[in-house]
Amino acid sequence: MKAMSQLRVQSLTKIYPSVVANDSIDLEIQPGEIHAVLGENGAGKSTLMKMIYGVTLPTRGEIFWEDNPIRIRNPAHARALGIGMVFQHFSLFESLTVVENTALALPGGQSLAALGQRISEVSEHYGLTVNPNRMIHDLSVGERQRVEIIRCLLQKPKLLIMDEPTSVLSPTAVDKLFETLRLISQEGCAILYISHKLVEIQSLCDRATILRSGKVSGTCIPAQETPQSLSKMMIGRDFDPPRRAPNQPGAISFSIHNLSRTSDDPFGTNLSSIDLSVHAGEILGIAGVSGNGQKELCRVMSGETPAPDHHAIKLMGKPVGKTTAFARRAQGLAYIPEDRLGQAAISAMSLTENVILTGTATLGLARKGLLDLTAAESFARRCISEFKVKAQGPDAIAGDLSGGNLQKFIAGREILQGPKVMICAQPTWGVDVGAAAFIRQALIDLARQGCAVIVISEELDELFEISNRIAVLAQGRLSPVRSIDSTSVEQIGLWMSGLWQEQTHAAA
Repeated sequence: MKAMSQLRVQSLTKIYPSVVANDSIDLEIQPGEIHAVLGENGAGKSTLMKMIYGVTLPTRGEIFWEDNPIRIRNPAHARALGIGMVFQHFSLFESLTVVENTALALPGGQSLAALGQRISEVSEHYGLTVNPNRMIHDLSVGERQRVEIIRCLLQKPKLLIMDEPTSVLSPTAVDKLFETLRLISQEGCAILYISHKLVEIQSLCDRATILRSGKVSGTCIPAQETPQSLSKMMIGRDFDPPRRAPNQPGAISFSIHNLSRTSDDPFGTNLSSIDLSVHAGEILGIAGVSGNGQKELCRVMSGETPAPDHHAIKLMGKPVGKTTAFARRAQGLAYIPEDRLGQAAISAMSLTENVILTGTATLGLARKGLLDLTAAESFARRCISEFKVKAQGPDAIAGDLSGGNLQKFIAGREILQGPKVMICAQPTWGVDVGAAAFIRQALIDLARQGCAVIVISEELDELFEISNRIAVLAQGRLSPVRSIDSTSVEQIGLWMSGLWQEQTHAAA
């Protein structure tokens, strides 16, 4: 007798006016199984998950829950059934606290104080540190991800859907999360797991379903595959890994000297005695666990917040510590923020309008007080074409793009402006393996053209793949900078805990 499935979808289809997002999808997951859903950006993974979670109603097809046909009306209905979901794009209200956001997803009858205690206990147990009383708008992307995961775990789901849950977690936190997920699955909870990190898929998942262009293109047992074979199944072809630029740096293009700054956020991280310099033609990688000052450092480097001393930051040899973000862009600085929908783009605006947000000065889009929309549209088309963005055109709404395609557009928008200094925070967060390789190669090519590039990332493999030099940001302090060839993943991973001072003293 066949065992009961936890969830089964049959011929599930979702058609939008301009695209078939899912085309006759068949998928089945058993209780206690960890099942991966793989596919490149725009393959239909998130749409499929949204139908299962009740966010989107299918055009046709059936969903079976515990072998019974069901129409999942909305997310509240899904949660009542026992389905929980951790979204790639956070579903959090920024004006509320962690505990208030969590309360919205749980049945009533519990005080916020009691719920806050539960959040603290779960966060400590699973190693996902978060303060229940902090405002969401004060949290980094990594910290918001922790809130989503904790909120979902508090519901004790029968099926847990995870959409890129480790994108901004440190290797140690990923290991701890995997321990948690394996424990949850042993207790009978099924897990649908979306990730572009193929090594994770191999380590964690029992089976995988691969989507390509909205259709199921195959299934496999990940442990029996290689990252290369999984990549080829996803994108239908082989791709060349990025090739790091030779380390032949020019003059210093961007520098910070003895920068200390108290965070504007009472729960944020203060920056202390930051010193760094980046040369033309090189990529400097900055590793670190999210919440250790990355947000504060990015804001002060980009000009969103001023430095205490005008001479503490220099761009192309000129002090800019107190100049605005707009002024720095006019002098050749570009910036890819970590939060693509909250900071890098406005979701309700078209791609052409999103070009205007950062390209007004560098692209000459404003003439005698009037915007040149034709030039902006032409540049948006160029971004779509050169960065292989799946979109209906320059009039497409940014929020309608998949996360990975929007990230490619944002990267293209900044890179194609030809900056002298590029600051990138989590540049390949949530993009598929082919798109990640494309963005990394684009950054390498930009450095070869003489741009000084700073990449802030928790992906150590990414930093070691593209950087010429590397440092670690921990507790608001920057470690010594090392040549990528004179250090190791293990050493940098240890430094991410703030232990470089002990190692430096021991070596002395």
